[in-house]
Amino acid sequence: MPASSARPSPVAVGITVFRPTPGQVASLRARVEAEPRLTIVFDNGGLPAEDAAHLAARGALVLSAGRNIGIGGALDAIARAASGAGAAQVLLLDQDAAFTPAQVSELEAALARLTTLSLPPALVGPRPEAAPGAKAPAYPRRPEIPDYGSLVPVEFLATSGSLLDLAAYARIGPFRSDFFIDGVDLEWGFRAWARGYGCWMETRTALPHRVGAGTIRSRLLGIAMPRQPLFRMTAYLRNSVYAWRLPHVPGRWRRRQAAYLPLQALLYWADSGYRPRVLALLAGAVLDGLRGRLGRPKGLPSE
Repeated sequence: MPASSARPSPVAVGITVFRPTPGQVASLRARVEAEPRLTIVFDNGGLPAEDAAHLAARGALVLSAGRNIGIGGALDAIARAASGAGAAQVLLLDQDAAFTPAQVSELEAALARLTTLSLPPALVGPRPEAAPGAKAPAYPRRPEIPDYGSLVPVEFLATSGSLLDLAAYARIGPFRSDFFIDGVDLEWGFRAWARGYGCWMETRTALPHRVGAGTIRSRLLGIAMPRQPLFRMTAYLRNSVYAWRLPHVPGRWRRRQAAYLPLQALLYWADSGYRPRVLALLAGAVLDGLRGRLGRPKGLPSE
């Protein structure tokens, strides 16, 4: 029976894919076949047509803009499709996420508990864990907001693994498509808090995260960061610097980033072998952020 014909809950599952490997496509097929909820797949490029047809035949809703529109645009398309299908929440995942249907139910129950608070929830997500050879993201705790049992208030969450309340999303507004890839979740989380909604981490369930290819570490600087393609590092720098001008981004975060970003850029440059071209592109990304020149990152791989 198609997955979409037996949805027992108001939760849809949205998955973004970009140039998935055969293994990732196989996992995606298995997920759609095992998931009783509606699954929405947004193809940002590279999903073979036969696999898209297979997913659709199993009840998935497969979307595409015909080109890579970035993670922000893809998430917005998924949210709109989930709302149009009658869902009240949508679980956002990327193609690497190993998240079981039982864990979706855990987040659904957590979101229901949060609705009893005076501060309405925008989203709830799992505790992050590092996948082998990767660095787990860190979610700063939201000051002055107490824990609610196993739920911890955090400034933002990675979109992958987050259960998004669609009524809150409609009031908070869409993800920033002009950020394209990095910082989309961070900016939206701060905006949610500024508009009277909370972001929460459910510590009783976890999701391994894979960002980049390995980790760059410096004992001297005392930092570690994912080893990412140059276009992602420049997008990260650009969007982080641009976010400093946004009124809903707290001063405490701006101060933290002002101290941390130069160290990350230095570490990335060192890992590249101190190549002058890399330094020029990193500096150019900072300048783009200061000037508000956003959109598709330079050096983005073709679809």
